Amino acid sequence: MRIAHVITRMILGGAQENTLLACLDLRDLYGDDVLLMTGPALGPEGTLLEEAQRAGLPVVVIDSLRRAIHPWRDWQSYRALRRELARFQPDVVHTHSAKGGMLGRIAATSLGVPAVVHTVHGAPFHPYQSGAPRALFRACERYAARKCHALVSVADAMTDLMVEAAVAPRSKFTTIYSGMNVEPFLAADATRDHVRRQLGYSHDDVVVGKVARLFHLKGHEYLIRAAEQAVEQNPNLRFLLVGDGILQTPLQEQIERAGLTRYFHFTGLVTPDRVAELVGAMDIVVHVSLREGLARVLPQALIAGRPVISYDIDGAREVVLPDQTGVLLPPREVDGLAAAMVRLAADPALRARLGAEGRRRFVDVFRHQQTSAAQRALYQQLLARGPRAEALAAR
Repeated sequence: MRIAHVITRMILGGAQENTLLACLDLRDLYGDDVLLMTGPALGPEGTLLEEAQRAGLPVVVIDSLRRAIHPWRDWQSYRALRRELARFQPDVVHTHSAKGGMLGRIAATSLGVPAVVHTVHGAPFHPYQSGAPRALFRACERYAARKCHALVSVADAMTDLMVEAAVAPRSKFTTIYSGMNVEPFLAADATRDHVRRQLGYSHDDVVVGKVARLFHLKGHEYLIRAAEQAVEQNPNLRFLLVGDGILQTPLQEQIERAGLTRYFHFTGLVTPDRVAELVGAMDIVVHVSLREGLARVLPQALIAGRPVISYDIDGAREVVLPDQTGVLLPPREVDGLAAAMVRLAADPALRARLGAEGRRRFVDVFRHQQTSAAQRALYQQLLARGPRAEALAAR
């Protein structure tokens, strides 16, 4: 097949890692001709563009393709996408993220691409937006959904959300979890002692980790408030925040006001290959974001054998199974978060049992080779429709 993937930007992030792995699998495992089309990787989150280029993946960077709405740049991006797709002549166009997904689907459909697919990594509309932007993004997604043959959700919860918002009928969705390289997480214990020494942790310290950009709606403020309560009951607790972002200074100020500076450690920006080692240094992984399709750190932590504590948002409940793999809490819950951290910190056997069950359940589910195979099978199904593919599904 000739397959083009379109994404707004290749920063260090779950959607981007999944997209890169899928592109490489399609090329390396199936011999497909793959093109990655993206905007510039702007922002403090780092970039995966160099990794794609080192792997020899053909990449087209469209400078005008940006996240923010900008009518003139968006028009330029659409024309550039259409021009590059017309040159490439793909059998399949697979889009990701809001802007790349909207413009890529419109361009692909205008060219009569036989199979157009979009992955919903996370809905662009959410309850924390004001009414007008939320309505606009929902309307845009409804329109764009009519410009593709199939929609892929990274969690069943994303399908439910999109169907409830009348974006598209349920029959148009397929759930394919976000693929990842599981081997480093399976081997995370091999470097545990070394990394903990590097970070200054003792054998008695119980390390609670969070892997996320330091950004709005990621919930770091709730973790800090819960930590105030938790360390009073267990002074051996320590908190490791992996990631960088615009909120580092205000979060550090909140930690200082709470008198918790010696309990918290910020790693700053790290490369994806470093995440497994850092998760291996943790004893408990928390996920307190308020919105996220299915945060990669949840299966990553479980594959590494670490129990997880998560707010019950989006797809979290599909991997955080109460009393089986972790603890599920209502969003913004602080007292329960503190209690869960104290409980797990005091019970190494419980941590081991929850982590082992998570590893048993999810290693194969999230292997990128398996998720890439599922994506390719979907492409084959769409292409097998032949002329019927021109009538978009459930239009």
